[in-house]
Amino acid sequence: MSSDIEIAQAAKMQRIAKVAQDKLGIAEDHLEPYGHYKAKVSLPYLDTLKSKKDGKLILVTAMSPTPAGEGKTTTTVGLGDALNHIGKKAMICLREPSLGPVFGMKGGAAGGGYAQVVPMEDINLHFTGDFSAIALANNLLAALLDNHITQGNELGIDVRRIQWKRVVDMNDRALREIVVALGGTANGYPRQDGFDIVVASEVMAIFCLSTSLDDLKKRLGSIVVAYTRDNKPVHARDLKAHGAMTVLLKDALAPNLVQTLEGNPAFIHGGPFANIAHGCNSVIATQSALKLADYVVTEAGFGADLGGEKFLDIKCRKTGLRPNAAVIVATVRALKYHGGVDVKEVNKENLAALEKGLVNLERHVENVSQVYAIPCVVSINRFNLDTPAELEMLNARMKKLGVPVVLATHWGDGGKGAAELARIVVGLCDQPSTPRFVYEDADTLWDKINKIAKKVYRAADVTADAKVRAQIKRLQDEGYGHYPVCVAKTQSSFATNAATRGAPTDHVLNVREVRLAAGAEFVVMICGDIMTMPGLPKVPSAEKIDLVDGKVVGLF
Repeated sequence: MSSDIEIAQAAKMQRIAKVAQDKLGIAEDHLEPYGHYKAKVSLPYLDTLKSKKDGKLILVTAMSPTPAGEGKTTTTVGLGDALNHIGKKAMICLREPSLGPVFGMKGGAAGGGYAQVVPMEDINLHFTGDFSAIALANNLLAALLDNHITQGNELGIDVRRIQWKRVVDMNDRALREIVVALGGTANGYPRQDGFDIVVASEVMAIFCLSTSLDDLKKRLGSIVVAYTRDNKPVHARDLKAHGAMTVLLKDALAPNLVQTLEGNPAFIHGGPFANIAHGCNSVIATQSALKLADYVVTEAGFGADLGGEKFLDIKCRKTGLRPNAAVIVATVRALKYHGGVDVKEVNKENLAALEKGLVNLERHVENVSQVYAIPCVVSINRFNLDTPAELEMLNARMKKLGVPVVLATHWGDGGKGAAELARIVVGLCDQPSTPRFVYEDADTLWDKINKIAKKVYRAADVTADAKVRAQIKRLQDEGYGHYPVCVAKTQSSFATNAATRGAPTDHVLNVREVRLAAGAEFVVMICGDIMTMPGLPKVPSAEKIDLVDGKVVGLF
């Protein structure tokens, strides 16, 4: 059996200008090519589409992720190809992969099997340089901040109240807590600092939520980087940083156009993680795709409790986007894992474990269909070792919830393997729907985190120490209470303990840290032991990646 990278390398890609013209009607003049097979679509051209009618928006989300794998990106790609296969004009919108997971444990994020976006190697590595631009803009602001302090500190910044961290697009636990400016007075004032991964940067969130270059510049200027000695906020615009940051990001803001293995168009743009950020591709890419195609398939990171909730409560709330249907991705293997089976044993039939683990999928279905009020279908990535008895049990449990279940084989069969899923999704999109938010704008920040915890995670309570509660109250009093809440927590469980499988209830959500993202216009509440700078596993994927006879190997 061929690996993902071998399948991708064997693909005969069309020139991206041909895909743009034939599939989307975009003339070559409106493209900024990066080689033959990837290009950015110019922002002035996308501005001309605003009067066009929107297509239907389909959200692909999933059960709580496991080491056994679910295949959310693969399903997004497969569904996009399947919609085109049944005669619909469709395209997909994905996030850009971070090098942290690529060289860490998760691997790439370009789909799998015969449901991939290509050129797979480029997409999973440097791509068009967007992440580099975001990191540079973030770190320029950090440099200007420290330089301002060194050059006399006219703004009166309190070096104990600096909020802004540097970033790098790599898992590197050694950079979580550092000291900068050692070596004498010429190097500035020593202070404790730290790095986040690029995908956790507020610049990444701003990049993905901005609707234009002007909006981008305004949001960048609103970043709160520090506080003065009398506790007044210092913004990026006070440091005159936002103009140069916008210059660094101006080319990156145009969405990247690539193709699937079947030659269908895909925007891949922006890439915040859903466990530490808001987990959605750029607003510009999604809005533009809706003008270019009749059906747009997009994904939100990790499970429906994380990326799915943030897709609605942050991205949709801020932009007016509304999904017409949702696909919840699961595998029998992953469900057995949630039922307590060791990952090495998930290929063996185990009806007792499956029955126990199905509660995880049921919780996500209930959240999507009842809490978010989005018509949905469950898509099961079919594995050869799934048994008839296991599939029958899964179907029976979903039938009780009134949700259709589809066995999809797009990994091995491409778009035709998800044709039934595509037809069901088209039918769901024709149903009237009014998606609901988990909380209201007018709710306090504390009420918002409580509603997420209790309605989505089924927690019994939310706790925070006196310092964190005071910080939340101060943000509320300072006028940030109308902002959405972005929860940073483990993706592996509804609870904050990653080892808690299934669908726990009556657990406690502890908020350990709060960060204001004034430019992105949300408040990040960091829960449990989640890290905004991940570390590498004992055996990183980087050890398997190599260049052999001019070909990249080991990338998946």
